[in-house]
Amino acid sequence: MALRLFRFAIGCYFSRAYEDPVAAANTVIRAFPEWPPSYRFRAAALGQHGRTDEAKVALEKAITVATAAFDMYVRGRPPWYWSVDHAHLLEGLRKAGWEG
Repeated sequence: MALRLFRFAIGCYFSRAYEDPVAAANTVIRAFPEWPPSYRFRAAALGQHGRTDEAKVALEKAITVATAAFDMYVRGRPPWYWSVDHAHLLEGLRKAGWEG
């Protein structure tokens, strides 16, 4: 269930429907709070949506929950991420307050 909702969130994010990934990520986080990917996309979607205050809190949580995973997926681009998708994720995280 979490993986399906997470994939839905990613699809919505990359389709630029930013409210849907926030709701999906919130559901995944409530059910599986220890699963870090949802936090990154929640922060980026909130940033893209212009919900800056919430985005900053979500960004801090994304970094705190899994610092190593955040670094791997954000500071470096995994080979399976398309560069355009990675750039879009970084854009959302910067709007959330990330300064990397």
